[in-house]
Amino acid sequence: MRDAEEKIWERGALAGECARLRAAGKKIVFTNGCFDLVHAGHATYLQFARKQGDVLVVGLNTDASVRRHKGEKRPIVDEPNRARLLAALECVDCVTGFDEDEPKELIAELQPDVLVKAEDWAHYVSGRDIVEARGGKVVLAPMVEGLSTTAVIERVVKAYGGG
Repeated sequence: MRDAEEKIWERGALAGECARLRAAGKKIVFTNGCFDLVHAGHATYLQFARKQGDVLVVGLNTDASVRRHKGEKRPIVDEPNRARLLAALECVDCVTGFDEDEPKELIAELQPDVLVKAEDWAHYVSGRDIVEARGGKVVLAPMVEGLSTTAVIERVVKAYGGG
């Protein structure tokens, strides 16, 4: 198994690695997200994603991208630490950041065989057209009831105060 630091890739280099792995017959799975305050719901989701193929690549929203989506108080955990935590998970093979509002460009670069998103994103899966045009598939992962980063933050604020 590779060390966590070896699982964090520069975007350009990862495209070449994905092409190499695909040429070796490996099925590349891609998912993405903020993964701020990683919890058991994230772990369940990532384990589900990994089971869809041979190599799980996680696209991680940069801090600026998280702020645009979640507001100025987020992320709680900065990008290098979020990437390091994801890379430490056994089910994750590669992590790379993306600064765009959605990962469509990154998906076009990596050309995954399977694209996984949580079922709450069924209405719109960024990059679906790219993956399906190559004969790949989109898989919607079930949600873990009651587990979300927002719920964790709300419990912390309720328990310890805050403004």
